[in-house]
Amino acid sequence: MGPIVYGCRVKIALMDSGIGLLPAAAAVRRLRPDADLVLSLDPDGMPWGPRTTEDLTRRALAVAEAAAAQGPEALIVGCNTASVHALPALRALLEPGVPVIGTVPAIKPAAAGGGPVAIWATPATTGSPYQRGLIREFADGVEVTEVPCPGLADAVEKADETAIDAAIAAAAARTPAEVTTLVLGCTHYELVAERIRAAVQQPGRAPLVLHGSAGAVAAQALRRIGASPAPEAPATAGVTVLLSGREAALPTAALAYAEGRLLQAVGQTR
Repeated sequence: MGPIVYGCRVKIALMDSGIGLLPAAAAVRRLRPDADLVLSLDPDGMPWGPRTTEDLTRRALAVAEAAAAQGPEALIVGCNTASVHALPALRALLEPGVPVIGTVPAIKPAAAGGGPVAIWATPATTGSPYQRGLIREFADGVEVTEVPCPGLADAVEKADETAIDAAIAAAAARTPAEVTTLVLGCTHYELVAERIRAAVQQPGRAPLVLHGSAGAVAAQALRRIGASPAPEAPATAGVTVLLSGREAALPTAALAYAEGRLLQAVGQTR
């Protein structure tokens, strides 16, 4: 058998205000270890959640422009809030040249299991017309509990272990015991998914099913550019990190998580 040919080099950009883009970036890396990654963050403007739609969109466009200057084939918006408020503006800026893939909470696959379902999200997203619309569209007839998680995204962003434990415990206390499926409605939460599982899992019950968005978003990005998964491809790619447009190293907090360490280990980070 001759050598395996993996095709043209792939470059995928991801954007977020902070390290919530790490789960999707790691998912892309697992699917295509040979893909170059551009991680465009906005530490000067974070958090985006409390901003007005106009202000958030302005920040998101600047972060996207910085990423686009690196010549990616696609851009993943690794942030639920930015996907809700800025996706039309981002697509107007970059498409059709660069496909823009938004992040949507995985309510549809979670509801397919029949429930009961809990959706953990930021206070701003919990109860929002956007999330309620997704519930109506994809979880009609399924018992769904919306659980606000104040402080959790910020604690994950800072890798503050004590604050993470406190925020998870508080959200777990607001989650009904009968819940069998949990949607991680903020990309930051996927970085502490197993800690969330341990806090919510009820003794003697079937294992809690968690649904994040990272894997589906990564796969969709590859589909949009016509690239097939190649998990056995040689890990020869790099990672470019942009902090509010400035080239830098991965934030120290990123290395507290397996996803951040994977990106640093598999690719040359600059």
